[in-house]
Amino acid sequence: MKLTKLFLLALSISLFVSCSNDDDVSNDDPKGIYDNGFFILNEGSKEKGSVSFLSDDLVTFTKDVYGPNNSNDNPGGYLQNIFFDGENAYIIAGGSNVINVVNRYTFKLIAKIDSGLENPRYGVAKNGKAYVTNANTYAPYGKPADDAAVITGNTDDYVAIIDLKTNKYESKINLNGTGNRIVEENGKLYITEPYNSEKLLVVNIATKALETPVTIGSSANTMEVKDGILYILRGPYDSTNEIVKVKLSDKSVSRITFPQDFDTASFLDIEEDKIFYTAGKSVYVINTNATSVSTTPLLTATISATGYIYGFAVKDNRIYIADGGTFGQDSKAFIYNLTGTLEKELTVGIGPNGFYFNN
Repeated sequence: MKLTKLFLLALSISLFVSCSNDDDVSNDDPKGIYDNGFFILNEGSKEKGSVSFLSDDLVTFTKDVYGPNNSNDNPGGYLQNIFFDGENAYIIAGGSNVINVVNRYTFKLIAKIDSGLENPRYGVAKNGKAYVTNANTYAPYGKPADDAAVITGNTDDYVAIIDLKTNKYESKINLNGTGNRIVEENGKLYITEPYNSEKLLVVNIATKALETPVTIGSSANTMEVKDGILYILRGPYDSTNEIVKVKLSDKSVSRITFPQDFDTASFLDIEEDKIFYTAGKSVYVINTNATSVSTTPLLTATISATGYIYGFAVKDNRIYIADGGTFGQDSKAFIYNLTGTLEKELTVGIGPNGFYFNN
C-alpha cells in the first residue's frame, strides 16, 4: 500500500518508525515487501538472469522478484553484482552492458543505465556517485574453465563514474591495467583482478588519479575491509593460495599462506573478528589476528556433484552458500548456522553468485 505524505507526517508524530540500518536511508523512508531479507543474484545466461529473495526469518521466498514486479522486463544477461545507495539497488548486467536501478524495497524499476559501460563487473557508491569496474575489451563470464580459454589479458579496463541523481554516465577513470572487484574506503577505491594482474590498484576519488599500486600476487578474488586492513583472498586461479592483509594507512602487506596440499581457496568474508573462507566445498574460520589458516572445516556444503561454491557470505550468525551448478538449469542456495547445521535449502535461478542483505 502506498502511503501519502500526509499520512506519513501524522504517523511520525505518534510513533518512531525504524528503517534500514543503511546510513544512507533516513528513518522517514517507507519500506516495501523486500525489507528485512536478502537477495540472491542469479547470473543466468547471456540472454537473461534473475534475482531471488528470502526473508530474514527464512519463511518468505520468491524465486524471481525482478520480472514479476516490472511487467516481465528483462534485466539483461550475466547478472554480476548488486550494490546499494539509499533506497535504491543497482543490478549490474555485465552481458548486456546495463545497470538496472530499482527500489530496494519494492524492486520496481526506476531507470536503466546503458551508456558508458563495456562489460561492467562490480560497483560501489559514494557521495552521490557510483564507481563501476569495466572489463572493456574482454568478457570474463561463464565457468572458470571457460574463462581461462577466452581471456588473453588487456590494460584498457576502467572505472565508469555514474551520477546517481540523474542515473547517467558521467566520465571514466582509466586503470591502465585490469580491474574486477572493487571496494571503497576513506575516499579511495581498491581494485583487484584475478586473471592477469598481481596488483592491487588504488584510485583517489577526489583527484580521479591512480596511486602507487600494491603487489599482492595473482588470482585475487573476494576482499573486505576491517579495522583499516584490507583482507584479500588469493585463489582459485593460482597455485599459491593466501589471505593477503594490506594495512591501508601505509600499504604494508602481510600474508597467511595455505598449505600446498590444501583444497583450492575461493571466497572470503569477515564477520565480527572472524575470517570465514571456503576451500573446495568446505568452510573454515580463523580469527582476524591469526597467523596461520585452519585446515579443519567448520562445515562441508551439500554441493551437487557437477557444481562448486559460486557465491558465499556470512551475516548475523549464518553462512550463505550458492552452488554454481551446471549453468544450464536452476541451482541451489544453502543457509547454515555457525555450528554447520543446515537451516534452509532453496531452488534459485541459474548460476547463483552472490548474497545481498537488505536490512
